[in-house]
Amino acid sequence: MINIIKDQEVLRFIAEESKRQIDELELIASENYVSPAVLAALATPLVNKYSEGYPGHRYYGGNHLIDEIENLAIERAKQLFQAEHVNIQPLSGSPANLAVYLALLQPGDTVLSLRLDHGGHLSHGHPVNISGRLFNFVHYEVDPQTGCLNMDQIRKIAKEVRPKLIIAGFSAYSREIDWAGFQDIASEVGAFTLADISHTAGLIAGGQLINPTPLFDVVTTTTHKTLRGPRGAIIMCQEKLAKKIDQAVFPGLQGGPHDNVTAAKAIALGEALEPSFKKYAHQVIVNAQFLAKKLQEKGYTIVSGGTDNHLMVIDLRPQQITGREAEIALEKAGLSVSRSTIPGDSRPPFNPSGLRLGTAAVTTRGFKEQEMEQIANWFDQALNKRDSKPALAEIKQQVSTLGRRLPPPQYNQIYATTAY
Repeated sequence: MINIIKDQEVLRFIAEESKRQIDELELIASENYVSPAVLAALATPLVNKYSEGYPGHRYYGGNHLIDEIENLAIERAKQLFQAEHVNIQPLSGSPANLAVYLALLQPGDTVLSLRLDHGGHLSHGHPVNISGRLFNFVHYEVDPQTGCLNMDQIRKIAKEVRPKLIIAGFSAYSREIDWAGFQDIASEVGAFTLADISHTAGLIAGGQLINPTPLFDVVTTTTHKTLRGPRGAIIMCQEKLAKKIDQAVFPGLQGGPHDNVTAAKAIALGEALEPSFKKYAHQVIVNAQFLAKKLQEKGYTIVSGGTDNHLMVIDLRPQQITGREAEIALEKAGLSVSRSTIPGDSRPPFNPSGLRLGTAAVTTRGFKEQEMEQIANWFDQALNKRDSKPALAEIKQQVSTLGRRLPPPQYNQIYATTAY
């Protein structure tokens, strides 16, 4: 398919980005590599179709095959997460969350969620996001001593503010979640529950973490990240809320779904049902825990003291390095990371006090403990020699050598070697 592209400017950028993905290592917790099959589905004639509505109830003709594809994706998601109802159409994670708010809340209703700088997400009520502008979000925090959630404190806040919705879901929290504890609190105060598992969906699907879907009213997740699907999202809910959720997605927020993405979601969900995916999910966590341990041995502070999933947040204050400074140095060394706030961060989000690392993408490349130790060494060397261009260039060459030995899926090589 790449040979069809004749636009040399665009082709050059695709080739260079593909080469970058081979030569550098993605340690960004929200990134991964899709399979060749998922990638192929995104470039099919399905992209041409308009299919507003739902299977059997479309507003355009010629959708009988699109219905079959969407139903297949829905059934696979139900099987994977033990869900009663699935809406496969959300275009991304934030719109999926907004659809849930639209379905369950009225403007001004109170919602309880984790603070952004404590590991929450922008769409969970930050003032600059539409969620924070439309609804009254009250935030709980992690314990300042342990870096972990304090369920007693969350219960206390819930009883004080009586939220209509409680969100348990995080973008920078590395511990297993007490889903049952959240549901108990919600039942006590009469609130709906929303689990945003966008980061850990693949680990849950792979049987490595507890699945909140049978417990919670609604569960949202992106389909990329640990699930290794295309960029998009799904909403799962109890059958009693199905009509409200579906109406909130369409016509409430969206028009026609992206049918090529729906097909790619179906493929990714099918891949996640394979036994090999459980092995992958297990290795993701093994790699994360090993990497966290090696970084701790080098004197780095991991928020909450470790990880139960694919990610970790590093507090760089002891090293007297800002998150942005560290991110730039590591990128020059061929390691892609994302800066992150730490609980109670006094620095701004654009240049916070920490970094967030994840192991989902490198595990897809076949990395195991030996490679995790090498990454920890490079990480430490790059930050200690961040002012030395030759030192960072040398590390980047070593990273590239490893990257070419354990490359991403084969399509990267095809695109990277394309003549332009």
